[in-house]
Amino acid sequence: MFSPILRSALVTLVASAIAVSATPGLTLKLSGAPQVDGIDNLKIVATLENTGDEALKLLNDPRGPLSKMPTDTFLVEHENTGATPAFTGVKVKYVPSVAAQVGKEDAFTVLAPGESVAVEHDLSAAYNFTQAGTGKYSFAAVNRFHYVDPATGAPVELYAEHPEAHTAIVDGKLAVARPTGLTKRATYTGCSSSEQSSLVSAASAAQSYAASALSYTTAHTSSTTRFTTWFGTFSTAHHTTIQTHYSNLNGNTYSSYHFDCTCTDSGTYAYVYPDDFGHVYLCGAFWQAPTTGTDSKGGTLIHESSHFTQNAGTQDYVYGQTDAKSLAKSNPNEAIMNADNHEYYAENNPALS
Repeated sequence: MFSPILRSALVTLVASAIAVSATPGLTLKLSGAPQVDGIDNLKIVATLENTGDEALKLLNDPRGPLSKMPTDTFLVEHENTGATPAFTGVKVKYVPSVAAQVGKEDAFTVLAPGESVAVEHDLSAAYNFTQAGTGKYSFAAVNRFHYVDPATGAPVELYAEHPEAHTAIVDGKLAVARPTGLTKRATYTGCSSSEQSSLVSAASAAQSYAASALSYTTAHTSSTTRFTTWFGTFSTAHHTTIQTHYSNLNGNTYSSYHFDCTCTDSGTYAYVYPDDFGHVYLCGAFWQAPTTGTDSKGGTLIHESSHFTQNAGTQDYVYGQTDAKSLAKSNPNEAIMNADNHEYYAENNPALS
């Protein structure tokens, strides 16, 4: 029988060994044809391998290589001129902490140690090479992932090793036309009667959020807790930018938007093509959200509407309240152009004065 001291030492040793062995790791590699004739043939395969010694339940974040959504997943650069193609894909509302709680399999990719998954991406759906021109390009991918902590169920950030970029010569046709359906659209596509009813309420909530945010911003022309929480250190220039954004958002008639309910991605709220004004695609997480409040249906419409070029042309630098607040502190210039910051300022939940 082991002595208490030796037993304690062994327990400590075992616990230490477990802690050392449980090291998550990922490697991301890109592959594809070395030369393509026409952007419609520009396909890149992203292969993600679990190089750690524990199974990983990875979120299928639409912003990253595990999702086929045409988001701005790749860093593309002309090797001679440094030119980059124009991004023409979608901008998405996605909250990792919410997606981590989704029970459906399509929200995750599970990789055992040593296991890999390959996802093919059609870059013609996300980029227009017309201005950048033909030539040799390098392609790198977003290498930030989130896995679900088995103990807490919370998402944990993990960066994959990305050894080298893929290179390919792009010739021929440099852009693919995307049908926008801008003329004679119906109000809804693929929406059930209950979904349509829910969208009527969401549109009304968004209209109220836009009007209230504009009224507040117009009335408060100096620093306030609400402004600095979501947009950082107050400046007249930033205040003017935000007032213009909400003036544009308030000018939208949300009840006349075209809503498409055919998206089946359970971990995503919604997405839009920024140049296709008023056309919003709703996904699984949207239907689970409350009509008002944090990450609400009404707030989601504000988020997506801020992406429209004629409203604000916002980006998705960060997602979620915690990261949005941090962005406001660390980089106000990005905060005033981040969609979630616009949504949370409008939702104002919890209320700030």
